[in-house]
Amino acid sequence: MIKKASLLALVVTISLGSKSQDLSLYQKKWMVQGGDTLPYRVLLPVDYDSAKSYPIIFFLHGAGERGRDNEKQLVHGSRLFLKEEIRNNYKAIVVFPQCPVWDYWSNVLRVHDASSRDFYFLEEGPPNRYMVLLEELVTFVLNHYPVKKDQVYVGGLSMGGMGTFELVKRMPGVFAAAFPICGGADPLTAAKMKKVSWWVFHGGKDNVVLPFHSENMAKALKKAGAKVKFTLYPEANHNSWDAAFAEPELIPWLFSQKKQ
Repeated sequence: MIKKASLLALVVTISLGSKSQDLSLYQKKWMVQGGDTLPYRVLLPVDYDSAKSYPIIFFLHGAGERGRDNEKQLVHGSRLFLKEEIRNNYKAIVVFPQCPVWDYWSNVLRVHDASSRDFYFLEEGPPNRYMVLLEELVTFVLNHYPVKKDQVYVGGLSMGGMGTFELVKRMPGVFAAAFPICGGADPLTAAKMKKVSWWVFHGGKDNVVLPFHSENMAKALKKAGAKVKFTLYPEANHNSWDAAFAEPELIPWLFSQKKQ
């Protein structure tokens, strides 16, 4: 029998067996609320000690990794946080939630035809159901793990880059820094996100999410008074996350940011 926990959420943890495979270090968990289930994975720091406090990173996957298997969300980005030098020098809790195929992290209108697609971001409007669950997951995790509240970070790619902007907008005062990759948002929302430090990435040849979405957000955030770094990879297409993950300064920059 499944019983509800605090925040109307149920968190179930299972043993993953042998840890010989790196990705098995990400513990499988599920949050259940109101009949909906949000799968997520949690990576604890090396030599984890619940009496200590740690920075925390939430990472949002793209549309191609949606599902209910609690596996696919680790396709991109998860190995970055498993690198020995990062595990040893930047000890943190890392969380990878998974959105189902019928939902989307961001409240955006997606218009497709036979030859192209475009995204129309909404300045206002209610969040999607799984954005609501994501907000509840963030609150739950911050309350139930030993987290340094001034070092809460979020990043994501494509749909997850869009979700990164939206999560920061909907949870003001929570995040210290964010790193959206090939994402976008409505520039009119930038003022709501100005107290967060940003590193925005995009590929100059991206034909899935056009680069101007990130360019416009970077400009709007700077105009609003936010601290912003913007990196455009001239030859990269939609998979600009490969270049972003290879940035030697990404992790040092991220962990140097503290909530304003």
